[in-house]
This record gives sequence, C-alpha cells and structure tokens, in this order.
Amino acid sequence: MRSHRKTRFKRAIPGLDTGACPATDLPVLKPVFQSSREAWTWPTIAGVPRLIIPAWMVGLALIALVLSIGAAQAQAGAGAVTFWTAFPQWLPFIMEGFVLNLLISFFAMLLGTVMGVGLGLAQVSVLDPLRKLAWLVTQFFRNSPWLVLLFSFMLLLPFRVKIGGSEIDIPGWTKATFALSLPIMANIAEIVRGAVLSIPIGQWESAESLAFSRRQTMWMIILPQCFKRMIPPWMNWYAILTMATPLCSILEVQEMMKSTREALNALGDKPELVAPFYTFVLVVFFVYIYPIARWTIHLERKFAVKI
Repeated sequence: MRSHRKTRFKRAIPGLDTGACPATDLPVLKPVFQSSREAWTWPTIAGVPRLIIPAWMVGLALIALVLSIGAAQAQAGAGAVTFWTAFPQWLPFIMEGFVLNLLISFFAMLLGTVMGVGLGLAQVSVLDPLRKLAWLVTQFFRNSPWLVLLFSFMLLLPFRVKIGGSEIDIPGWTKATFALSLPIMANIAEIVRGAVLSIPIGQWESAESLAFSRRQTMWMIILPQCFKRMIPPWMNWYAILTMATPLCSILEVQEMMKSTREALNALGDKPELVAPFYTFVLVVFFVYIYPIARWTIHLERKFAVKI
C-alpha cells in the first residue's frame, strides 16, 4: 500500500518530467528560465550545424538574379551602362537603406511588444471597463490598413517640436516606426490574450487553493508558461513587419526601396536595370526573413504541448 502511494504521487507530468508521461488534464510548459539552454539550441545534423536556408533555395535565388542580369545585358545597347559597372558603385548606398529597414523593424517591434503586452493583459483584466477599452483599441489597430496608418501618422505628427528654446526635427523614419508599431501592438496583444486563456483553468484553481493572489498567479505561474507559447507567433509577426517596412518608401523614408529607386534615377531610369536591381532587393529580404520563418516552425514544434 505504501509503495502504491509512493508511485501515485510521483506520477510524471508532461512538460515537467522526462520519460513516458501519462495523459493529464493539466499540461504545462517548463518556465523559460529552467530550459533556456535547450530552447535556443541551433538545429544540427550529426553534430554539424544545419543551414537554415536549403541549398536549392539559394540556387533558385541565384538563378533568378543571374537571369535578371542576363536580361539586362541583352537589352543594353552598345556603349550603354551595364549592371556590372553600375551596381557595385551603388551597392553601399542601397545596403545603407536596408540597415534603416532593420532599424525600423527593431524599434517598431520593441515598442509594439511593450505596448502589446500591457494591452493584452488589460484584455484579461477583472475590471470590465478596462477590458472593453483594451478590446476596442486592439480591434481598431488590428484591422486598420498599415499604409493608411503610415499616411495618417506622417501627417498628424509634427515635423518639428519646440522644447524650451530649441527646436528638434522629427525624422520621417521615427514617425513611420511609431505608426508600424501600432498594428504590431494590437497583434501582440491578441497573442498575449490567447496565450493566457490557453492555460488550463486548473492552473488558476490550483494557485487559488494555495492562497496565491491574482497578481502572483499571473506573474509566477501563468506568464512563465505563456512565454514559450508566444515566441513563435511573436517571431512570425517580426518577419511580417520587416516585409512591410518597404511601405515607408512611399513616404520618402530613405530605406532600401527608396535608395534603389534613387540609384535607378541617377542611372537614367534605364529599363534594363530595373529587373536586376529590384531582384537584388528581393533576394536580400528573402535571405534575411526566410531563416526567421524556418526558426519559427522549429520553435513551434519544440514548444508544442503534448497532452
């Protein structure tokens, strides 16, 4: 009888114990600080780090770039400016624009995440007015076109502010960053809300039986389990945000698309150079974003809760 009780109370729990785990109605994930090392290991094959971008995709990107360059060479007449002579001169200028794309994506994601976490927690608040207001703000920015938000905040926010006796110019990319952070805020808020509500109700009841307050339950029990669930969709939205940053070129922000357009204008808007230049922009974004997408899928499988 004593041994039966001992094995009964030492039953393995999925996500906490290793080995064969029986089914349970209280599946949980280990907090991130307990398994951060295994959560961020690079995928390997026989101990060798695996390439995130498959070789065949790299080959397709190179073939597309070579074909566009070949088409440009075929269209260029005798004595005309060729891709090989024009592109190396403008490559540093174009890549400087891509750096601004990355800065916009980083700061917009950071600002949107900070605001989104607060907004998401407000959606699960016990205060009814706060919960309804948070839901309204989330739905408004979540369903607003990103380009409309960019135009609105570019025109609504001032181009120059006066603080004391000095005037400070507000560059366009900072306003674009704030505008792009708003839809990210709304979608991160939905991720937080969904992650909190995905935790089984038994976790809340168990914490309540142990005299935990709602604040203690949220910060010490619920959110540590939610963190891993939120990482894959958070990375997915960062990839989407990065792909949306070229929209800022419409508002004269000096990012990669605008730099490429100015380079083509300086070269005389030659039609034979349009395809290879923009194909290069496409390849750069693909090489940067595709590994993030693959890593997201890897984390989704790794952090999946098995009941």
